[in-house]
Amino acid sequence: MTAATDPPAGAEVQRFPDILAVTIEPEAGGTYTIAATVSSPYDTPARYADGWRVLAPDGRLLAERELLHDHANEQPFTRSLSGVVIPPEIGEITVEGRDREYGYGGATVTVAVP
Repeated sequence: MTAATDPPAGAEVQRFPDILAVTIEPEAGGTYTIAATVSSPYDTPARYADGWRVLAPDGRLLAERELLHDHANEQPFTRSLSGVVIPPEIGEITVEGRDREYGYGGATVTVAVP
């Protein structure tokens, strides 16, 4: 017998959260606040989107935001990260989500650095 929470037979299970939107705002002192809207409709206390990261065009890690709990009752959800240092030669960033079980993947969003 199949549990009510199991996906229907033949259905593909979503392995990664998707980033739906990203905003970037300059702060005093040359750093930035980045806000990412994340969709992870499978979120439960047992498995959820547990973070996102900010990448330079060359793949270099610029910042990482850890998420400490599920957002099962808040989909999609937006969280921000302040104090992000982005070197002046970088013209755009990409944000990618992380799943607690499967790691990084899913839809990303790339935005220009103001």
